[in-house]
Amino acid sequence: MQLELRIKRFNPEAGTEPWWDEFTVEVEPNDRLLDALHEVKWHQDGTLALRRSCAHGICGSDAMLINGQNALACKVMAKDVEPRATIEPIRGLPVLKDLIVDMEPFFEGYKRMLPWLINDEQPPDDQERLQTPEDRHRYDDTTKCILCAACTTSCPIFWGDEEYVGPAAIVNAHRFIYDSRDQGAPERLKILADRTGVFRCRTTFNCTEACPRGIKVTKAIQDVKRSILFERY
Repeated sequence: MQLELRIKRFNPEAGTEPWWDEFTVEVEPNDRLLDALHEVKWHQDGTLALRRSCAHGICGSDAMLINGQNALACKVMAKDVEPRATIEPIRGLPVLKDLIVDMEPFFEGYKRMLPWLINDEQPPDDQERLQTPEDRHRYDDTTKCILCAACTTSCPIFWGDEEYVGPAAIVNAHRFIYDSRDQGAPERLKILADRTGVFRCRTTFNCTEACPRGIKVTKAIQDVKRSILFERY
C-alpha cells in the first residue's frame, strides 16, 4: 500500500523558519509509521532527522505529533493512518532539527523529583528490603513510565509555562512517594507543593490520553495533590 507522509522540517543551518515536505512510500499495512520514516530517510532523503532506538515501544525515543496527537512512531500502524499521515515534532520543547527536540528541559523537571530510592537505613540483615504485593500495587502503574515525554508535551500548561515540572516528572515522583521502602516522600511533596508543581495541573486529561503505556497520569497527579492537601507534608 502507498502512504503519503507530510513531515514538518526544520534545519537551523538552512534558516529560522520550518517548512513542510511530502513523501510517498510503499509499506505493508502492519508496518509501523517508524518503518515508513525509515523508508524516507534511507531511500529518499537522508537529511531527515529523527530519534529512534528499540523500535518496540520501550525506549521512548520516537515520540512525535502524528495527525495532531502525541504517539510513538513505532507503535502506530500504517493501516491506521492511511492514506496520509502528518508528522511534527512534539510541542513545548525547542526543535533542534526536523523531528528531534531538545529534551533537556524535560529531564530537568524529572531530575527535580529525586527519582531514586531514598532510604539511609541499613536493610534488615543486609538483605533486600521486602514489600508486600499490596504495597507494590500502590504505585505499580507509575513504574511503567518510559520518559518519552508524550504526556508532558501534550499538556497546554507545559506549553505556556517552562517552569512547570510537567506530568512525567509528577508520575516519576509518584512512583517513589508511594513506595513503602522509600523515605523521601516529604521532600518530594514539598517540591511538588511549589507553584511550579502539581497545582499547575488543570486536569484536562491530555496527558492520560497521550501516554503510550496506558498510565493513568491524571489520577497519579490527583493522588499527589491529595497527599499534599490532607497529609500536610
